[in-house]
Amino acid sequence: MAMAAMGLEVALKRMLNFNVPHVKNNTGEPVWKVLIFDRFGQDIISPLLSVKELRDMGITLHLLLHSDRDPIPDVPAVYFVMPTEENIDRMCQQYIKLYFLVFILFICVSVEPDVAFSVFDQYLNFITLEDDMFVLCNQNKELVSYRAINRPDITDTEMETIMDTIVDSLFCFFVTLGAVPIIRCSRGTAAEMVAVKLDKKLRENLRDARNSLFTGDTLGAGQFSFQRPLLVLVDRNIDLATPLHHTWTYQALVHDVLDFHLNRVNLEESSGVENSPAGARPKRKNKKSYDLTAVDKFWQKHKGSPFPEVAESVQQELESYRAQEDEVKRLKSIMGLEGEDEGAISMLSDNTAKLTSAVSSLPELLEKKRLIDLHTNVATAVLEHIKTRKLDVYFEYEEKIMSKTTLDKSLLDMISDPDAGTPEDKMRLFLIYYISAQQAPSEADLEQYKKALTDAGCNLTPLQYIKQWKAFAKMASAPTSYGNTATKPMGLLSRVMNTGSQFVMEGVKNLVLKQQETDDYRYFDPKMLRGSGNYIEYQNLVDYIKGKQGKHVLYGCSELFNATQFIKQLSLLGQK
Repeated sequence: MAMAAMGLEVALKRMLNFNVPHVKNNTGEPVWKVLIFDRFGQDIISPLLSVKELRDMGITLHLLLHSDRDPIPDVPAVYFVMPTEENIDRMCQQYIKLYFLVFILFICVSVEPDVAFSVFDQYLNFITLEDDMFVLCNQNKELVSYRAINRPDITDTEMETIMDTIVDSLFCFFVTLGAVPIIRCSRGTAAEMVAVKLDKKLRENLRDARNSLFTGDTLGAGQFSFQRPLLVLVDRNIDLATPLHHTWTYQALVHDVLDFHLNRVNLEESSGVENSPAGARPKRKNKKSYDLTAVDKFWQKHKGSPFPEVAESVQQELESYRAQEDEVKRLKSIMGLEGEDEGAISMLSDNTAKLTSAVSSLPELLEKKRLIDLHTNVATAVLEHIKTRKLDVYFEYEEKIMSKTTLDKSLLDMISDPDAGTPEDKMRLFLIYYISAQQAPSEADLEQYKKALTDAGCNLTPLQYIKQWKAFAKMASAPTSYGNTATKPMGLLSRVMNTGSQFVMEGVKNLVLKQQETDDYRYFDPKMLRGSGNYIEYQNLVDYIKGKQGKHVLYGCSELFNATQFIKQLSLLGQK
């Protein structure tokens, strides 16, 4: 069941209907209104509700809060914004000049401003990207980034602010879900700090019975029929290799090599040459954007598939479309309609059952063609990166490193190969080797590697940080283990589930550690009286949970970054 997406979508639709359940009025028309949001509100709405869906909800116009506009009389305005002083001042200015009725819906908890219009806290301060995947923030995400938490000069006050921001978003998530979680986390990490604060916040809300957000009258209560969820909080430092790993599945590749943001991918058309009086010159590149969402059946079916299977499926869909298109053309020819006059076909459709069927299937056929064109363009762009950077070679090589399999080519040869990968690809590869190694290379070997990396054009500052991180991790506890170890690996999720759950993570190469005692993980139950991310990990969890009856996993992260963005954070940390 699509719990994360469904809960947030239901909450958004209720919100846009003035905080009452979404039903059409007696005339069959919605109440027409204007939606005004800030960047935070836009990020929450855009992955879930299309322009058409907003129009069906009565949204005639949607605008950014700080854009200029003309007055719109006799139309109510719905504001969906963060409760900042700047936003409140802006809304007060617009209310006087532009609208006759205003509803303010704050994304998260606020102190109500002294204003003459309706104000509601929505507890929607998180972003749902998939049916079972969410991210805590997008705007100002650098404030809760891996770098922000791991800065050596961070103050206690700054860390408290980061933890509070994360906790507020998680609290909003569970309010929307309508469930109080049991919380597990590893000890001595930022995850434990989040767990302690979240447990306290949930307890305080449950203690206030009259105003609790988890009673039967709340929005989320009763929407989902399942046992209480288990929230497993994990620190990014348990696994730094996976975010750097070159992958081989469609969605993760799109996120890694293309401009993919909030379920929208932006592509540049391949450049050509145009003739002009001054001679031939390159054409200007045009950017195209495509939404990759749940309504895209091809994406839903193949986003987790290995890329070669995706390329094959695109070809199969194209051949199927051409066969259907040829059938329509054949029927046109039989009816003497060689042109593209669809109106004429419609007039004659009642005479021929086959033609009726062909005409009725035209919208579906056109949508199929649109999706084929979309994924042909996206897959072609991904393939270009694979071919020019030899990403398949990197993927296979890194798999061998992480599984402790014999390498068929030396790491120095991979780094020194001028035809394989960008400097960033080479640095990612070496960092994975360095992180995964049970013992760091000798200083002499390390200097040799550093020289090869420098000659290949690599920036070595990420390595400086990883060296410090590994040395600290070695002192604190055993580092993350990849591949075969003396002790059979057991999944992180397995260790924090009850022993009878059979929740064993066999065959999953990422998100695994050496087996530890369950006592290493703290337990919080807010109902009892006291006595960061990326698409590789998400796809691993999705693949793992398939076939596990009665189990459902939601993947969430404080920020969603690809390897390039993570390398930049490591580089900044390495400069300290």
